Amino acid sequence: MAQEVTTQDTTDIARPNGETAPTVPTFVPAVDIFEQGEITVILADMPGVKSDGIEVTLERQVLTLRGTVTPHEPEGYRRLSSEYREGDYLRAFTLSDEIDLGSINAAFKNGVLRLELPRAAEAKPKKITVKAA
Repeated sequence: MAQEVTTQDTTDIARPNGETAPTVPTFVPAVDIFEQGEITVILADMPGVKSDGIEVTLERQVLTLRGTVTPHEPEGYRRLSSEYREGDYLRAFTLSDEIDLGSINAAFKNGVLRLELPRAAEAKPKKITVKAA
């Protein structure tokens, strides 16, 4: 289950340009991290997010995952009660030099973001031949 980072009510917050925007809670998505051979796999749960609401960025070795939830209200219905809290998701990871930053792959299916982070060639173990002197 996602952990809530910030909770804000539905009042508006003023932006620097004077516009206002409604606020939503931001959650830290739960993740599982696995190693599969030379690849590190991150699975991030983001229920309620559609594929066009996912953003993955990499800047200065910081991998940032963002998921934006589009509120869903079925046409013709009026919400009386809701136990599911809608909100956005945000999580960041600082990557080591052992990751090949140019070869990261991402896929999103059924509310789960899957990232594959291959190990850099320089970080792979190398066998050194010892010559008899």
